[in-house]
Amino acid sequence: MLSFARDNWRFTRDNGRWIGGGFLLTLFSSFGQTFFIGLSGNDIRATFHLSGGAFGGLYMLATLGSALSLPWLGRTLDLMPGWKVARFALPMLAAACVLIALAPTIVLLCIALYLLRLFGQGMMTEIAYTEVGRWFVANRGRAMALVTPGIMLGNAVLPVAFVLLHQSIGWHGAWLVSAGLIVLVGWPAILALIRVERVPHSSEAGSASARTARDWTRGQVIRDPVLYLLLAGTLAPPFIGTVIFFHQGYLIELRGYDPLAFAAAFPVMAVTTVVFGFVCGHLVDRFGALRLLPFFLAPLTIASLAVGLVTPLWGVYLFMLLLGVSNGFTQNLMGALWPEVYGLANLGGIRAITVSAMVLSTALGPGITGAFIDWGVALPTQMLWMAGWCVVASLSLGYAARKVRVREADRRDLGVRV
Repeated sequence: MLSFARDNWRFTRDNGRWIGGGFLLTLFSSFGQTFFIGLSGNDIRATFHLSGGAFGGLYMLATLGSALSLPWLGRTLDLMPGWKVARFALPMLAAACVLIALAPTIVLLCIALYLLRLFGQGMMTEIAYTEVGRWFVANRGRAMALVTPGIMLGNAVLPVAFVLLHQSIGWHGAWLVSAGLIVLVGWPAILALIRVERVPHSSEAGSASARTARDWTRGQVIRDPVLYLLLAGTLAPPFIGTVIFFHQGYLIELRGYDPLAFAAAFPVMAVTTVVFGFVCGHLVDRFGALRLLPFFLAPLTIASLAVGLVTPLWGVYLFMLLLGVSNGFTQNLMGALWPEVYGLANLGGIRAITVSAMVLSTALGPGITGAFIDWGVALPTQMLWMAGWCVVASLSLGYAARKVRVREADRRDLGVRV
């Protein structure tokens, strides 16, 4: 264990610039993540006189627009360095924070939500994961494990900070403070760190994560049936996590939880995510992402059952603990999976497709579940359905992983014969 920690420290020290830049990108993606937007969900609903289903539908519309825009905007990462894309994306994210605080109409609120989702959840994570996937080869899993805790730091710190700001200066002021942090801290720090490109060493070629597939084009990826089998499983975590974060106000009211006690459960998820992120990173570098696919949804299955069946406050902490285990595997696995399946040459455009699908799942989640809530189907009941989805999705992922391994083995055998 001690040697493992020393090894990680040396790796972080030698690659601090790129790890730090990726970490900050994922941290500042928090301002466009559902867990952060959901913190002011009840205030937005009250301000614009929206029901849970109406707000969910509006959020779904904005996120759908983001999902449709992301494949085109994400392609810029194949055409220019990541720091140039970040130079534009961060100010746009800050502008979205200002707009949501000051929006006088529902139309402008929808535009603000669209920009938050596109430049926060979408482009911040897209830049981080694409650049790290290119910068690191043999240690891709380890690098992802060090970068993705930025999201968890946001989960741990920002909910409590937002609640405290809300109590002192209101939810409008909390969003304006967020915009200031992005412009004054995130923008200059991230550009300074990622402006220098990292070129993988020629010696980085021995581990499972270094074995990338042949380089697919975006058109070939879209026509590949395996992509949709993989998405059927890999979209479950963002869908389910978004549903809980978005409807946290509803769940607090339904079960009579204290809002601050609920917010205090986020650090449990954050710490667990970081710990299991390193576990997953080690396993990815040793075995490859494909071999882990059939098993990574097991914690999320149990977490969904916990929300559905456990009503006391400790059930929230149990859910957050299990969701942290799931997130630790999901975030690192998704960073390493797509280079293994589709190669590196068009990674920006391909990741834009997968991130767009992820954003789409987070768009559908609040809208669909909000409609069911309006129709009288309580969220805990819906979470039992989602546990069943995880079981079926695990079977789909196992089949897809086997298909990828078989076709790559056939390709290598054909290369040898030729």
